Amino acid sequence: MSLRSTNIAKIRGGDFDVLIVGGGINGAVSAAALASRGARVAMVDRGDFAGFTSMQSSNLVWGGFKYLENYEIPLVRHLCMSRNRLIKAYPANLKEIRFLAALDEHSPYKPWFAGLGSTAYWAIGNCFTKPPKVYSRERLHKAEPVIDMDGVQGGIEYSDAYVVDNDSRFVFGFVRGALNVGAACANYVELTNATRDSRGWSAELTDTDTGDTFTCKARVIVNAAGPFVDDLNTQLGIESTHQIVFSKGIHLIVPRIVSNEKVLAFFDDTERLFYVIPMGSRSVIGTTDERVVDPVTQVDEEDRDFLLEQINKRLDLPKPLTPDDIISTRCGVRPLVVERTDNSHTETDWTSLSRKHALEMDPADSFITIFGGKITDCLNIGEEVCEAAIELGVRLDKDRKDWYGEPPKATRDEFFRQARLMGLDKLRKRANFETLSTRLWRRYGMRAFAMLEAIRDDPSMSDEIIEGAEYVRVELFYAAKTEMITKLDDFLRRRSKIALILGRGILEDADGLREACQLLFGEDADRRFVEYFAADPLAQAAGDPSAAA
Repeated sequence: MSLRSTNIAKIRGGDFDVLIVGGGINGAVSAAALASRGARVAMVDRGDFAGFTSMQSSNLVWGGFKYLENYEIPLVRHLCMSRNRLIKAYPANLKEIRFLAALDEHSPYKPWFAGLGSTAYWAIGNCFTKPPKVYSRERLHKAEPVIDMDGVQGGIEYSDAYVVDNDSRFVFGFVRGALNVGAACANYVELTNATRDSRGWSAELTDTDTGDTFTCKARVIVNAAGPFVDDLNTQLGIESTHQIVFSKGIHLIVPRIVSNEKVLAFFDDTERLFYVIPMGSRSVIGTTDERVVDPVTQVDEEDRDFLLEQINKRLDLPKPLTPDDIISTRCGVRPLVVERTDNSHTETDWTSLSRKHALEMDPADSFITIFGGKITDCLNIGEEVCEAAIELGVRLDKDRKDWYGEPPKATRDEFFRQARLMGLDKLRKRANFETLSTRLWRRYGMRAFAMLEAIRDDPSMSDEIIEGAEYVRVELFYAAKTEMITKLDDFLRRRSKIALILGRGILEDADGLREACQLLFGEDADRRFVEYFAADPLAQAAGDPSAAA
């Protein structure tokens, strides 16, 4: 909490070049990019960083294979290049992964035609990944016996990428990067009002955790509020030519279904794609696609039962999945960009919308709005915001491309050399497909060196705080000091994925969680613990800011 208090103190009464409203992927990359180029940056979010849409994705980084259906080739090319760039910049955090798609009577295309599409997709992406394959019915069954072959005509296999940990953890890496180069960032701080005069913006802010109010000044405001961009623009009197519509999607997290590190892809009964995605010792099933008008959504029984029905039809499991097999859920909206003047958003039009983004700049008000966007395109968004800020008069240094990416290979090799010499992976047996040294490097990079030292001094620092949590004690000490964890949900769902892979009942009875609360919250530990378990779990899963009791 001290780091958060320090950043709030920096924002209070501060005079900034740019104030960013929203700490999801768009706000985080904007803060990192601008601060790295010398801008005085403040970023606030009324909830936690990556606490809404940016924590509800499929963890996939992909070039938009399905957008080929609408012949959006320039967009697919753009997204494929963005995907390739991210894979090269984050080799430990993003991994190429194979998609194995089973095609049956609900599939809009025959295997041979889908094979042509996957080959075109591979070529559009500069043949960066492994080449695609076309499977006959027999070869598909041999490749993945868990697929129920009733009605299946064949399949294809192609590559995209996925975030190994979770989306919100990846987003926080950009927040951490922004902090490292001088940005002032604070979660649970809401912009309640802003007024503009000839000298710039004067913003009124409220600490939603304590109720404290304060102000700051900024030359430029960046609206990175995700699904709430239209609300913020309306509040501040900003007009735009774009707006957002919402598509609701849910994921069900269940025990691991398949041993292969592949994404299984299927068309449901309405000819929409859904996936079975690996997440360590778990599998993620989703997502749905439903038009909604409210960005705050929850998983309902109809959503849940539909996904369970679809996956049970398509997998040959020892026993069908039931609601009792669901460990946790994710539920969120995709903010889809449309022209404000377009009133023809029928159900058919809406389902074909892509996940492209649009950036609008208002020179008269020194205001930038980011509509839409996704993790795949995040680096481009950061760069576009910088160019827009320059046009609005913010002086920036040359972009040295040092605001993103992992440490160089030589540094990585030295970390693993030290980990090997101290026998780190012998202290903790290999679990859930990776070693402890691999996990620490991926999550913390340069900061993992200090963790090695702490484990040398006290080997118990390498113990899991909760069995099966994939999170060790030294990470908890690091998180308490440097990750602005304000509520228990921040720790369990976003800085880690503990609440995604362990059931609520297991967590409530875990002694290790009590230890974590004590370290994270001190005298406030009991209140934060009770607050978390008193909240509606469906609202928590949806990132509803009103979920806390």
